[in-house]
Amino acid sequence: MVKIRLSRTGAKNRLSYRLVVTEARNKRNGKNLAVLGFYDPKTKPVTIKFNQALLDDWLKKGAQLTPIVKKLIEQQNSLK
Repeated sequence: MVKIRLSRTGAKNRLSYRLVVTEARNKRNGKNLAVLGFYDPKTKPVTIKFNQALLDDWLKKGAQLTPIVKKLIEQQNSLK
């Protein structure tokens, strides 16, 4: 099963995340099929940027969102 989830990047105490498409059984920072965007919780306001066209394309192919990613995308869409 293909999932759209967060992959951790950045240094200790300066975490940021990438929004990635990966096989569900892969490790958190393992091999990715695609990078859709990024999320930085340390900035004020929080930075969430992703490619909506690529996201829609992967969702049409059957990829599933994790609950955290779904919440972030809803939060970003409500800000627009």
